Amino acid sequence: MTDISAPRPSITPATPFVSTAFHEPQPAPVSTRGPILWARQHLFGSVPQVLLTLFGIWLVYVTVPPLIKFFLIDAVWTGTNRDACLAEKLGRPVGACWPFIWAKLDQLIYGFYPASERWRVNVVYWLGALLLLPLLIQSLPYKRLNAIAFFGVYPVVAFVLLTGGNLDLQRFVLGWLGVDFSTIGGAQGLRIGFWVDYVLSTVLLTAIAYGISRFLAGPEGGRSAAQTTLSVLGVLAMVLLAVDIDTGLPQVETRLWGGLLVTLVIAVTGITVSLPFGILLALGRRSKLPLVKWLCIIFIEFWRGVPLITVLFFATYMLPLFLPGRFTIDGLLRALVGVALFASAYMAEVVRGGLQAIPKGQYEGAMAVGLRSGLMMRLVVLPQALKLVIPGIVNNFIGLFKDTTLVLIVSIFDLLGSMRAAFTDPNWASPTTLFTGFGFAGIIYFVFCFGMSRYSMALEKRLDRAQRH
Repeated sequence: MTDISAPRPSITPATPFVSTAFHEPQPAPVSTRGPILWARQHLFGSVPQVLLTLFGIWLVYVTVPPLIKFFLIDAVWTGTNRDACLAEKLGRPVGACWPFIWAKLDQLIYGFYPASERWRVNVVYWLGALLLLPLLIQSLPYKRLNAIAFFGVYPVVAFVLLTGGNLDLQRFVLGWLGVDFSTIGGAQGLRIGFWVDYVLSTVLLTAIAYGISRFLAGPEGGRSAAQTTLSVLGVLAMVLLAVDIDTGLPQVETRLWGGLLVTLVIAVTGITVSLPFGILLALGRRSKLPLVKWLCIIFIEFWRGVPLITVLFFATYMLPLFLPGRFTIDGLLRALVGVALFASAYMAEVVRGGLQAIPKGQYEGAMAVGLRSGLMMRLVVLPQALKLVIPGIVNNFIGLFKDTTLVLIVSIFDLLGSMRAAFTDPNWASPTTLFTGFGFAGIIYFVFCFGMSRYSMALEKRLDRAQRH
C-alpha cells in the first residue's frame, strides 16, 4: 500500500506563453481557389454541367479548327484576279480568297462615293471616333462639352461634309404648301423663298420643341420650357443656316453612298434618335393626360405591329405618291426616318419597363423635398430607370445595327449590299469568294456588336456599385 504520509512532490505552475509576432496567413487549399475552384463551380459541379462541358468541347473542336484552316492556314493572301484563288492553279486546297477583299475594300467602305471626294468620308470617320472615344472614357474631363460636340455639332458637320451642304430649304415647308417663289421673280424670288422658308421652318421646329419641353416641365414649368425653347430656337437657326451655306464642296447624292458608310449612317442615326424619342414616348404613355397617353399608345403599338421591311417599302415606294407638288424627300432620308421611328417604338417599351421598376418611395421622396414633376423625373426617376434597363437598351442598339442590312431590299447598298454587288464581278468568281466575303462582313458586324456589348457590361458594373454587398 502507498504511504499517504509520505511528502508529495511539488508541482511547478506552467508559465504562460504569448507570441510577440502574428502568424503568416496560410494559402487556401488548392481545391478551393483559383482555376480549380472556378472549374468545379462552372464546368464540373454536377452531371448536367459535365455533359454541357463535354458538348462545348466537342462543338469547339468541330468548328474552330476548320475556321482557322479556312481563313488563315489555307487562305490566299496575294493575287490580282480569280486565278490566285483556284485550287487547280495552285495545286493545293484553297481557303479564304483575301485578295478579293483587298480589291473591293474601297467599294465596301465607301460604296460608289466619288474617289476624289472620299477624303470627306475619312474626315467624318476620324472626327466621329475622336469625339466618341473621350465620351466613353469615364476619367476624362469636359464630358458636357464633349457631349454637345458629338450630339450637336458633329451631325451638322457630317451632313455638310458628306452631302456638300447647300440644302434647298425652299422645299422644306413651301414644298408642302405648293408655293414656288422661283416662278415669281427668278433669282430674286429664290432668295425671298429661302428666307420665307427659313423663318417658317424655324418657327415650326421651335413650336414642336416648346411643346415637348412644356410637357416634360409639367404645369408649373412654363419658365423653364420658355428658356428651353429660346435655346432650341437659337440652335435651329444656326443649324438651318449651316446646312444651306454654300461650302464650295461638290454635291454627292445619297444614291452614290454605300458600304460601311451607309451602315454606320443608318445605325448611328437610329441609335441617337431612338433613345430620346423612346424616352419621350415612354413618359407620354404614362401621362395622366388622356390625349397624350393615347397618342403615344397608338404610335407605339402601330410601329411595333408593323415589320421593319414593310416600313422601308412604304417609305421608299409609297410615301412619294402622297407628297404634294414638287416636294420630294431623299430616298436615304426616308429610310432613316422609318428606321428611327421603328426603333423609337421598341425603345419606348424598354424605358417604360425601367420606369415601372422604380419603387413608389422614390417618387414620394422626390416630392417630399419639393421637386416639380419635371425635375423629379429628370433628376430622380429617369437616371435610375435607365440604369436598370441598360441591357435592354444595348440589346435594341445591337439589333438595330444588324437590321441595317434590310435596306438592301429597297436598293440602298449598305455593307452587305456592297458585298453582294462585289460578288457579281466575274474577275473574282471562285468557289471560295462567296464564303470569304460573308465571313469578312460577319467579322465587321461582330466587332461592332461585341464592342457595344462589352461596353454596356462595363457600364453596368460601374453604375451598380451601390448595390454590391
